[in-house]
Amino acid sequence: MRGSKARYQGDGLELVGEAYGDPAAPPVLFFHGGGQSRNAWRGSARRLGEVGYHAITFDLRGHGESDWAQDGDYHVEAFARDIEKLIYQFSSRVTLVGASRGGQAALIAGSHHPDKIRLIMLADVAPDMPDDKIDGIRQFFSEGANGYESLDAAADALSVHLEQPRMADASRLARSMRLDESGRWHWHWDPATGREVFLHPPSENAAILAAVGRIQSPLVMVRAELSHLVNDRNTARFQSLAPQLEVLIAKGVGHMFTADRNDEFAAQLLAQLERY
Repeated sequence: MRGSKARYQGDGLELVGEAYGDPAAPPVLFFHGGGQSRNAWRGSARRLGEVGYHAITFDLRGHGESDWAQDGDYHVEAFARDIEKLIYQFSSRVTLVGASRGGQAALIAGSHHPDKIRLIMLADVAPDMPDDKIDGIRQFFSEGANGYESLDAAADALSVHLEQPRMADASRLARSMRLDESGRWHWHWDPATGREVFLHPPSENAAILAAVGRIQSPLVMVRAELSHLVNDRNTARFQSLAPQLEVLIAKGVGHMFTADRNDEFAAQLLAQLERY
């Protein structure tokens, strides 16, 4: 199944989405992690489109083909405002699916509009992420701003800085990167998204805790077994604040696992959609 690309209105800018399935079917909106693009969710979206859902993967602001923020705002609340705008572009209730930064934004946006949400499904997202574990992400964005001499070097950076198993086939990163005239590979994102002020400021956790405290919608979190950001402590805090939270485990993977585990995640998502 081939996707259909279109532009959607965010909060003062346009976002690019790629849709699969019947537009009249129940909508499922996918949001990737920081530094990724809509391609990270392509496998899951295609699978859902094949079995009767309207699945759309989005490039977050400043990522992929979506507009860069002219005001330079890449706080998690800005990503959430974009998702809030998207929610109301669908006549029926939506399912929000998000990994990492995309999951944080989906959680915040969905918490404001329970009447429009069918289900929120998160990939390795929780409040109270340890700040010292964010250092790798900071280094990843800093290094990535200069590009890489090869796809293998980019794969090495993902593994080292995000503390996850190295992907076996680095050539798969080509769909998420661009090659400049000098032969260096760059991620498809605005370098401003990696500024220190946007990477885990105190306001970010405050916004997530506030969202968790008011969330009413069905809520599922797929926790990466080898995650360096989601642990027993912050998972327990999450469940204490949102008693409806269900936690599933993705075995043998690290935090940014969705690009490599789409088939397994899609199966888990379909099982949850059948319930709700």
